[in-house]
Amino acid sequence: MGSTFNSVVGLIILALDIWAIINVIKSGVSGGVKILWVLLILLLPVLGLIIWAIAGPRGNVRL
Repeated sequence: MGSTFNSVVGLIILALDIWAIINVIKSGVSGGVKILWVLLILLLPVLGLIIWAIAGPRGNVRL
């Protein structure tokens, strides 16, 4: 049971990290800033996601 729960939580975090990275890439910020945000999210999956949700690039999203 515990192993299944951990797997589900891990998959949810992975999906949220991928979603955050896609949003960073679509944002209108400069290339260097995008790279820093992506690295933060990749190196610190949970903490990076929380920091991105609070302080990440907003608005001016390119489609």
